[in-house]
Amino acid sequence: MAELSKTVLEIAGVNRIYSDDVNNTVEALSDISLDVERGEFVTFIGSSGCGKTTLLRLIAGLDVPQSGKLLLDGKPIHGTNPNRGYVVQQGGLFPWLDVWHNIAYGLKVRGLYSKRKAEVAKYINLIGLEGFEKSYPHQISGGMAQRVAIARALINEPELLLLDEPMGALDSFTRADIQDKLLELRKGSGATMLLVTHDVDEAIYLSDRIFIMTPRPGKIKDILTVDFPHPRHRGGAEFLSLRRDILERLELASAKPQPEYQI
Repeated sequence: MAELSKTVLEIAGVNRIYSDDVNNTVEALSDISLDVERGEFVTFIGSSGCGKTTLLRLIAGLDVPQSGKLLLDGKPIHGTNPNRGYVVQQGGLFPWLDVWHNIAYGLKVRGLYSKRKAEVAKYINLIGLEGFEKSYPHQISGGMAQRVAIARALINEPELLLLDEPMGALDSFTRADIQDKLLELRKGSGATMLLVTHDVDEAIYLSDRIFIMTPRPGKIKDILTVDFPHPRHRGGAEFLSLRRDILERLELASAKPQPEYQI
């Protein structure tokens, strides 16, 4: 069996432009090129509307670019696939299914439920929701629902777990809890994780690398490596120094270009 490449995701020269019914156009992404290594945790951060979610949707196969290529394990991404799990801000749980059957949904669709039924209990234990197996989404908290959504994606053993601000609507304590749970799940599953967030501290706490994007059209302005080990102390000198650096870069990335004068 051939050894898998270190690079799991390759994006080269991707552009995405949207048009409306009267031919107005919006350039969402411009010449996006990047590689993601297998098992890496990377974060995309930038101002609202900079194309972070658009990029994640392209990787998920929910949208297609005008030009450029997106490759997973060297093969073009076409359409959705369980090998790319996608978790959104509100979780997207099925309200008519309980916790157990929400997590099991992907296995049932793929005809794997009878063979891998025991894994549902395993993931319920991993996300700390023992005793809530029969609870419905309206009966659990937002933080619990996000844990279920993450477990539902991970049980399919995806190569990529795409996280579109999954902690964005949560209080700070629940958010910190799920951040720790993500790191724990990543360690156990080996999945490559890509996160979209507005939260600089969250990006530093979780990531191996941080991609800073410019306002529309979205471009990769900077790539920063977070090279200090886990667990990371949010009040530590390295953490705070990197935080200041990112905030300065974001301010520069979001600044409107100044007019040029010729004399």
